[in-house]
Amino acid sequence: MAEFDVDLFVIGGGSGGVRAARIAAGYGAKVMVAEEYRMGGTCVIRGCVPKKLFVIGSHVHDEIEDAAGFGWSIGQVSFDWATLVANKDKEIARLEGAYTSNVEKSGARIVKTRAVLEDAHTIRLATGEKVTAKYILIATGGAPNHGPIVPGIEHVISSNEAFHLKELPKRIVIQGGGYIALEFAGIFAGFGSDVTVIYRGDNILRGFDEDVRKHVRAEMEKRGITIITGRTVAKIDKHGRDFTTHLSDGSSIASDQVMFAIGRHPNVRGLGLETAGVAINPANGGIQVDGWSKTSVDNIYAVGDVTHRTNLTPVAIREGHAFADTVFGKRPVQVDHATIPTAVFSQPEVGTVGLTEEEARAQYSHVDIYRTDFRPIKATMSGRDTRVLMKLVVDGASDRVLGCHIVGDGAAEITQAVAIAVKMKATKADFDATIALHPTASEELVTMRTPTARHVRQAAE
Repeated sequence: MAEFDVDLFVIGGGSGGVRAARIAAGYGAKVMVAEEYRMGGTCVIRGCVPKKLFVIGSHVHDEIEDAAGFGWSIGQVSFDWATLVANKDKEIARLEGAYTSNVEKSGARIVKTRAVLEDAHTIRLATGEKVTAKYILIATGGAPNHGPIVPGIEHVISSNEAFHLKELPKRIVIQGGGYIALEFAGIFAGFGSDVTVIYRGDNILRGFDEDVRKHVRAEMEKRGITIITGRTVAKIDKHGRDFTTHLSDGSSIASDQVMFAIGRHPNVRGLGLETAGVAINPANGGIQVDGWSKTSVDNIYAVGDVTHRTNLTPVAIREGHAFADTVFGKRPVQVDHATIPTAVFSQPEVGTVGLTEEEARAQYSHVDIYRTDFRPIKATMSGRDTRVLMKLVVDGASDRVLGCHIVGDGAAEITQAVAIAVKMKATKADFDATIALHPTASEELVTMRTPTARHVRQAAE
């Protein structure tokens, strides 16, 4: 009789857990996956996929407006929110089926129930069944965090509920200044809502390059989105179907929907972590892991947002794959968390990889900045008041490109390709030697010849 029921038990059927399960099963491991809600996790069910579908849909209004400059005369058009939501739901159901099918085809078994650790090798299912496992992988992701409790918090929605609203809000207040807040601000504004963004900091997109932060804010405000910084929501009152949002400075805003998007927390509660001896990282509230994604318990690992390292779906997938390679493939693989490209599907879109100007100046003695902002070719005919930002951060001593930051249409697509060059430690000379692809916005990345700024850090005496 086998010592354990399974070789690997995965708690969580999201991107990281599914990848780990499939790869481990491919190596011949007996694998079981527990998912209490829907296969696919945050990204597929209530995150990046439905969000991107909404973003694409919200762009159509701009396309219709821009068409006149190119000779198109488009008659009266209408938008139906319920149709968008219904079609999104169909696509998410299709993807959930694909995730389920792929796991089952790999030979792993799925149990649709909650799983809790009883000890380092025993998992108790909500069905009452107990399963023993040689290795356990926790991949339970994260959830929206509403922050400090304020009066009226029960009236607030998160990004989860935003995907299932019965109707499009005419006016919406969104608290937050990061990815999710700005993406939904653009979505709702694109569909015709009056949008107000409230953020406690001095400017949106904390942690991004300062030029990016300024450019995105200016472009969003051009689109009619109101951005209020240096304030927070103090209270929400409900009057029938409407809300009054009271801010920390005493002002108030009327709306028919209030959304909080001020961060996410790791899903660590109720998993039996303390019972099994799995430690929490006191710095971020996620499961504490080493460079191999191993927790404080030798046979228990954790990947993805539940560790609160880099909360991006491709990172969770890479971590899950590396775990399976290391433990079941006998091929040790560590994930390099440096130089991870990322995008904000705000409007305008942001793509970034590598160091910001501020980070580079703190780490390198000589930093050269190449920056340009320009009117995209489409706007010359459409008449839209918008500009694209492109910026390269370069080590002035070695000529290596340390970071690339783009704001504008297609920023994410461009950044994915540029990320390869940055990861390969390409130099500015390599960029300069690359012939431009004309006419494109991205050709600016290989035609910027003269630094717009040069920074030299003086040595401490």
